[in-house]
Amino acid sequence: MKNMTCIICPNGCLLEVDKQGEEIIVRGNMCKRGVEFGINEMTNPKRSISTTVKTSYKLIPRLPVRTDGEIPLDYIFRVMGEINDVKLDHLVHGGEIIIKDILGTGVNIISTSDMYYLLGEELH
Repeated sequence: MKNMTCIICPNGCLLEVDKQGEEIIVRGNMCKRGVEFGINEMTNPKRSISTTVKTSYKLIPRLPVRTDGEIPLDYIFRVMGEINDVKLDHLVHGGEIIIKDILGTGVNIISTSDMYYLLGEELH
């Protein structure tokens, strides 16, 4: 049995998740999303990442980025290694892809800020 806190909704239910043969039993959930969360955590846990990348711009030395989907939990350190190797040398808009299909996950790393806006540049 594994105890965990569901993070899908604001309730923060304390779940008890137990694997009985091929079946996964979830208890403690207040909504059906807790069952799905508990099963996913036991079978294929995934997470989103929010972090920053380096830039070559003195006024914006780091730019916030995030995943546009969830990646397998065991990929986090490898994904962060790839992100940490990036240094932007061109301006990007918010939502622009910084790294496409990171590590073959089908998930992109995207900008969450607009460098043109931050630098007061004319929009392109």
